[in-house]
Amino acid sequence: MEEPSFDFLKRLLDTPAPSGHEARAARVWREEAATFADRVDADVSGNSIAWLNEGGSPRVMLAGHIDEIGVMVTHIDENGFLYFEGIGGWDPQVLVGQRIRLLTANGDVVGVIGKKPIHLIKQDERDKASKTTDLWIDIGIKDREAATRRGVRVGDPGVIDARLIEMGDGIIASRSIDNRIGAFIVLETLRMLAAERPAAAVAAVATAQEEIGYHGGGARTSAFRVDPHVALVVDVTFATDSPGIEKKELGEHKLGGGPVLARGSASHPVVFERLAAVAAKSGIAHTLIASPRYTSTDADAIHISRQGVATGLISVPNRYMHSPNEMVSLSDLEQTARLIAAFVKELTPDTDLVPR
Repeated sequence: MEEPSFDFLKRLLDTPAPSGHEARAARVWREEAATFADRVDADVSGNSIAWLNEGGSPRVMLAGHIDEIGVMVTHIDENGFLYFEGIGGWDPQVLVGQRIRLLTANGDVVGVIGKKPIHLIKQDERDKASKTTDLWIDIGIKDREAATRRGVRVGDPGVIDARLIEMGDGIIASRSIDNRIGAFIVLETLRMLAAERPAAAVAAVATAQEEIGYHGGGARTSAFRVDPHVALVVDVTFATDSPGIEKKELGEHKLGGGPVLARGSASHPVVFERLAAVAAKSGIAHTLIASPRYTSTDADAIHISRQGVATGLISVPNRYMHSPNEMVSLSDLEQTARLIAAFVKELTPDTDLVPR
């Protein structure tokens, strides 16, 4: 990966932006997009959109959600300890002992997640999993009034205070990979397309609230606005090359194995076949994943927008999903962007997407 793109990736992943509070990361994304897109803007739902060749045909939407899972303060007790709930899906065991960065109106406040020490846990309780209600955030103060002076309020969001690390051999680990990686890839694809403009109009969209978007989140509203003929959603999927993962349920997807193409449910059959053909022609290694009912991604909302959208889902293998150290291969990011760019270049105003 070229240095400017990697620097952008680091800025994007390191910026805290939990679901419903995506503005910081969205600003980073839009600033980068403005260096090569024809037009960049945002909407009331928190989505960011970068356009290329708006007058072209067909209209293509490239979507990756920019939010991440986080926490939200629900109560501040008289001693200044903060109680919280998860924003999105957490395994509470992952949270124990972590540092938390709270995003307050007065600036960031760092705390640690506390739990009763092992010495004080009764023997018959030691093997029981922790629950979020057993945990609290300690920001090192004496009382509720001190929390107020620091600007901490009920409803303040936060994220794990962890940054990107390079593991070597093109592997990185970071929080927020699910799915700021998708927002990164769709913009990198637009960067590629800006150098050799396609016939299609292309809107790269950094969508909001996917992790809590049981109603469709920002994907639903941005798809209505863009009104695409074709959409490609970029997300992460489970890498199955680590211990304890059942391949017969999820398929075989490894770091460095290339993008994962979904079949079934929201994944349009014509779009899938075109993606698979482009990957084969371009020599891009890839694997397949079955989605017989739903994808649990933005594709579920986009493919039923307006009169229907021919939608494809492309995923990046990710180890340790929804943890402070999600892990991906940079080569998978590059190959995914390359595949999408090649797919878009083959679209013309006469491309027939109706299943026959």
